[in-house]
Amino acid sequence: MTTSDERARRWRLVLGKGEDQSEGGGSGGQGSGGERPEETPLSGRDAALDEALDALYGEARGGDLSASMPDVARWLGDVRDYFPEPVAQIMQRDALARLTTRQLVEHPELLAQVEPDAALAAQLLSLRKVMPEQTLETARQVVAQVVRDLVKRLDFPLRQAAAGSLNRAGRRHRPRRLAEINWARTVQANLRHYQPAQQTVVPERLVGYGRRQATLRDIILLVDASASMATSVVYAGVAAAVLASIPSLAARLVLFDTAVVDVSDQLGDPVEMLFGLRLGGGTNIDRALTYARGAITRPRDTVVILITDLFEGGSKEGVVRQVGEMLADGVAVVVLLALNDQGAPRYDTALAQRLADLGAPAFACTPEGFAEVMGEALRGK
Repeated sequence: MTTSDERARRWRLVLGKGEDQSEGGGSGGQGSGGERPEETPLSGRDAALDEALDALYGEARGGDLSASMPDVARWLGDVRDYFPEPVAQIMQRDALARLTTRQLVEHPELLAQVEPDAALAAQLLSLRKVMPEQTLETARQVVAQVVRDLVKRLDFPLRQAAAGSLNRAGRRHRPRRLAEINWARTVQANLRHYQPAQQTVVPERLVGYGRRQATLRDIILLVDASASMATSVVYAGVAAAVLASIPSLAARLVLFDTAVVDVSDQLGDPVEMLFGLRLGGGTNIDRALTYARGAITRPRDTVVILITDLFEGGSKEGVVRQVGEMLADGVAVVVLLALNDQGAPRYDTALAQRLADLGAPAFACTPEGFAEVMGEALRGK
């Protein structure tokens, strides 16, 4: 295929075949033979791909995705074959956004064809109260798949971040007794002092065993469960479950809207925990911070991750005061304005700046970046 033929093919797939689209293409999109892009013939896979695009984005040409539920189920499966996974997920989200809530909850075959992700899981969780039993079971399977996928993404990086940050904290560099010396680490740390004549290592610095204790750090994830933060709640729930499984950490997950709910005892089963959530409602960060402060027993060994867009419905002054007092007590506080893959969030910029000025950094974060954030926070940075 020549360059001009490929260009015509691409314009044809972008513009479709309707008259309205041909006018938008202009002369610059014509093929090598002078034909307009919308007249470029398609066959085989390209024809099927064009049909999938037209079903979703061809409303001006008469396309109507919601006309037939079985066709939609087939279409959702087709786009996974025709497009790369990131593109397919965007198209599936666009498709679900065009369906009514009733169509989504009454047709489990739609959910069975969708590529699961955290955004879809959040949407299903917000609709679970109106789902019939058959659809509810399918939704549970989708959420379970999302949880499994997120655990795979988050488990290793979070464990690595915790291990890299806490190994030093658990190591005593000045042992006072012979039994406290970790000889393997001592030899490793002093290899540059090897004496060939004596065939021995001179240990200029002794490395000891860490102190025996149940955990080295307490982690409190304080998560805004209002509707605008739904996807972040899914990510935070799975991240908290992973953190809770790391022996050197004691992790808690506290959710809030205008009320505060501590779900730390449910982290062993994140799927059931997520299905039990109530998403939506207002936001009272000040009340959530009051609860978190009451749960802190070791301020200098505690990290509080506040996940919220900072649109406070309670007292903004109370939020600033409480964060300032936690920082003064030695608590590490980080504000995540969003925990998802979807780019820059909307948030209260003025409140974010006030918290940052106190020493509590405020920024959005991807799930992969969350491991790095935890590592820095555990290291006191």
